[in-house]
Amino acid sequence: MSDVPATRNVVRFAIDRGLIRGVAVALAGGAVLAFTGAFGMDDQSLGFRLAYWEPMMLLGASWGHLCSRLVERRIDLERRPWLATLALTLVISGPLSIMVWALTGWFFDDDRSVTLARLPDFLGPVALVTGVLSALNVFLSRTPVQTHAAPAGAAPARFLERLPFKLRGAALRAVEAEDHYLRVHTDRGSDLILMRLTDALAELEGLEGAQTHRSWWVAKDAVRGVARGDGRATLTLEGGLEAPVSRRYARALREAGWY
Repeated sequence: MSDVPATRNVVRFAIDRGLIRGVAVALAGGAVLAFTGAFGMDDQSLGFRLAYWEPMMLLGASWGHLCSRLVERRIDLERRPWLATLALTLVISGPLSIMVWALTGWFFDDDRSVTLARLPDFLGPVALVTGVLSALNVFLSRTPVQTHAAPAGAAPARFLERLPFKLRGAALRAVEAEDHYLRVHTDRGSDLILMRLTDALAELEGLEGAQTHRSWWVAKDAVRGVARGDGRATLTLEGGLEAPVSRRYARALREAGWY
């Protein structure tokens, strides 16, 4: 039982991985903006610039994380990363410009130039910073989510509890997204469950595997071969099932020794 809290912590980390990455990029961006005195702030002290930019960037990261969940449901980041970056920039920038304008007025409360008439002046700088950070987040997300075998004595992967009764105890080979459902492939056959792949990836921690495609997770010990063609790879799993490897994840999986 002592391993259960640790397992839950791993699950929470997997769930929040996208937000953690966004926060890290935002903090790094805030530090760059502060140290360079960007947007006419070079006359302020470094401490003031850090106090201004870091909370501002954290606010943007939080709002951006919510917007990215919306955009990811409508745009394939794998096939259209630049379109996704543009959509994120447009969706995030408008409301964020209002937030930045309001916080700037609070930081510079003695500056009467930060008025409602100045609100449009914030759109350009906010859109520029948002565009750069959105591009970084979209392209940094090309690393596939990998899950790891549970240590001896640890609780089994939570996802196994979701398997239909007829598949309980079966060896899980792959999980494939089909609309709002997941098709679970096992050594006893397959079946559908209602769940999102992003949520399943968190609960698959405890089984060694990886996301090979935006719609697939594959158990590493189920891989029996690999075929290449047209710049793409396809994994052949035990039982003859074939799982695609997207170009987005191919290099990372190859470096991890998948093929």
